Amino acid sequence: MRATLMAGLLSTVAALTLAGAAMADDKVVKIGALSDQSSLYADVGGPGSTLAAQMAAEDSGLIAKGWKIEVISGDHQNKPDIGGNIARQWLDVDKVDVIVDVPNSGVALAVNNIVKEKNAVYLNSGAASSDLTNAQCSPNTVHWTYDTYMLAHGTGGALVKAGGDTWYFLTADYAFGAALERDTTAVINASGGRVVGGVKHPLNTSDFSSFLLQAQASKAKIIGLANAGGDTTNSIKQASEFGIVAGGQKLAALLLFISDVHALGLNVAQGLNFTETFYWDANDQTRAFAKRFSERIKNKQMPTMVHAGVYAALVHYFKTLDQMGGNSRDGAKIVEKMKSMPTDDPLFGKGEIQANGRAIHPAYLFEVKKPSESKGPWDYYKLVATIPADQAFTPLADSKCALLKK
Repeated sequence: MRATLMAGLLSTVAALTLAGAAMADDKVVKIGALSDQSSLYADVGGPGSTLAAQMAAEDSGLIAKGWKIEVISGDHQNKPDIGGNIARQWLDVDKVDVIVDVPNSGVALAVNNIVKEKNAVYLNSGAASSDLTNAQCSPNTVHWTYDTYMLAHGTGGALVKAGGDTWYFLTADYAFGAALERDTTAVINASGGRVVGGVKHPLNTSDFSSFLLQAQASKAKIIGLANAGGDTTNSIKQASEFGIVAGGQKLAALLLFISDVHALGLNVAQGLNFTETFYWDANDQTRAFAKRFSERIKNKQMPTMVHAGVYAALVHYFKTLDQMGGNSRDGAKIVEKMKSMPTDDPLFGKGEIQANGRAIHPAYLFEVKKPSESKGPWDYYKLVATIPADQAFTPLADSKCALLKK
C-alpha cells in the first residue's frame, strides 16, 4: 500500500509539474521574421521588418504581464526552396509560432502552404500577390498592408482615367510580377484602355536597356513597371537616361516604396504616381512611430509600408492572444479569433480582417514631390486621393477563396 501510495503521489506531482509547465508555456511566443536580408528587397523589409516585430512586442504590454516574446530572423534570398526550408525548420524544430513579412510572392505562396500544414500563423505584409486571399487563401494566413489588386486599381485605374489608355509592361518574371500584370490588365481593359505589349525581365537584373528600348518602340502612353525594390529603381533610373519620360511616355511605378524614392532622389522620381497604405508623415502617430524606428535602424531610413504592416499585424495578433488568455498554438483558431476582432492600431487606424484573411484599411494615391516642394529629409509624398477601405481590396463577392463557401 505504501508503494502504491508513493507511486500515486509521484504520479500526481508529475502531472502537476507538466500542467504548470504547460501553463507557463502558453505565455511564450516566438516570431520568425522571414525576409530578404541582403538583396533587392532588403530596404523594403529585411532588418527593418525584424525591428518592427521587436517594437510590436515591446509595445504590446504582454511582457509586463509575464509573457516571454522572442523575435528571430531569416534570409530567404528570394528563393522559394530556401524560404520553405527555413519555415519548416522554424516550425518543426525551433518552435516558431508566427511567421511575418516574407517579401517575394513566390516564397510567400510556399510559406503559406507550409504554415497551413503545420497549423501555425502567417502574417504576410511583404508579398503582394492577391492569390493569398483568393485561390490560395488559408485559414492560417492574414494578408496585411497591400496586394496586387490594390496596386492595380489604385495606380492603374487612376492613370487610365487620366488618359493613359495604352500600356506596355516591364514585368518581373515570377509570381508577383505575373499577378500584378494580370490584375492591372484587368483594370485597363475594364476602363476602356488596352495593353499593346510587354516583356518579362529576370529578378534582380542590372541591365534594363533592351527591355526599355522595346517599351519605347511600342509608343504606349504608359510603361507599366510590374516589379519592385531594386528592379524598380534601376528601371526608372535607366528610363531617365534613355529620355523616355522626356519623349512623352509616362512610367507607372505600380509598386513603389519610400526606400525606392530615397534611392532614386527627387530629381529622378518627381511626378511618379503610386499607391501605398502607409506614409510616415501622415499624422502624429505615424510620425512618432517613424522617429522611434529611424533612431534604431542601422541606415536611419524611414519605415516602409511593409515595416508598418509587420508592426500592425503583430499588434493585432498580440491583442488576440491576450484576449484568449494565452498562446494555444492552434494557428487556425488564433487567426479565426483575429478575424472576429476589429483591428485598430496607430499606423493603419481602424479596420477589419475579412473571412478570406484580407485585412482591409484605406489606401492612398500619392505623387512624388518636386525637389522644390520638399521641406526636409524624407519629405517625398503629396496625397492625390484616398481610397476607402471597402474599395481598396478585392470585393468578397469576387474572391475565389474557398473559406467563403463554408
